[in-house]
Amino acid sequence: RMPSCLLKLTRVVLSHKPWALFILIFVFVSFTYIKLYSSVWEDPKGRGPPYSLSAEVSCAHSVPSSLNIAAGLSPSTPNVFFVETSEQMTPSYLFSCSVESAARTHPASRVVVLMKGLAKGNVSLPKHWAFSLLSCFPNVEIRPLDLTELFSGTPLRMWYLWPLRHWEPHFLPVLSDACRIVLMWKFGGIYLDTDFIVLKNLQNLTNALGIQGDEVLNGAFLSFKPKHEFMKLCMQDFVQNYNGWVWGHQGPELLTRVFKKWCSLRTIKSMSCKGVSALAPEVVYPIPWQDWKKLFEAVSALELHNLLKNTYAVHVWNKLSHETKLEIPSQALLAQLYSQFCPATYAKMKQD
Repeated sequence: RMPSCLLKLTRVVLSHKPWALFILIFVFVSFTYIKLYSSVWEDPKGRGPPYSLSAEVSCAHSVPSSLNIAAGLSPSTPNVFFVETSEQMTPSYLFSCSVESAARTHPASRVVVLMKGLAKGNVSLPKHWAFSLLSCFPNVEIRPLDLTELFSGTPLRMWYLWPLRHWEPHFLPVLSDACRIVLMWKFGGIYLDTDFIVLKNLQNLTNALGIQGDEVLNGAFLSFKPKHEFMKLCMQDFVQNYNGWVWGHQGPELLTRVFKKWCSLRTIKSMSCKGVSALAPEVVYPIPWQDWKKLFEAVSALELHNLLKNTYAVHVWNKLSHETKLEIPSQALLAQLYSQFCPATYAKMKQD
């Protein structure tokens, strides 16, 4: 016999066909979506140890003893964070170079790579040359990115748990924007996008972010002490002024909005205000995004030196440049950066 609730529902459908059918379809799709992503929301028992990195390359060749981490890690030195919010588990040459260059320039820091594609409970990484190469650096740790745990205890927790969030057009970059400000708030340290090549140690750039140009701040590099009020305001603005349908609204535009309020400014300029520094473009964005093709143009050693003399890291603008072929070896600016600052990755590129 048909249950009474189902019988009533059937009568409603028959009497209000268009609206009832729409509601039923919406409920069914929402229920299916929630079941599909329920595993994402499970509260973990803990992050667990770093994944073991089975070295399948010669570490003696990749990391000469003079560059190896001999002094050991300093527990008081802030971490350097990279985040991969997609399920991607085949790191690119640029990804490998970013982590390698950070590991070489920060020998006393943990370089923590958080990857959403890593399953909790497993202790080994997929077989891939980049993971094997990075295993040569004892200060590199590859960990699963547990988003529920990361956002817990912050204003972004309920934002993330909204079941239809994944349908937004820019969800992955917005998720990355969310991760970096929460990491800085909870743990402090340095955050870098995986399309940076690090030239110098970044530890003395504290409570700082960079101007990318056009009076806009960019969050591809962040360096903050934990629980800093500026990052707290960023989290609050993320939720209060949320718009996931506009590219950059939760990223560069958010940081620019908050910094203007923080300093009571109308336009962004290189300055330090109430303990937070907006760094000049040449510090971490020496190549403007409009000029990204310069990365693939040949430069002399002198030109390279002059271009980068005040630079700590170079943003490669991978969203724009990833489809451009890079000749290896060559005198292209980007090729020279690979050669000097991530030589192990560069050797793999030449081999391939």
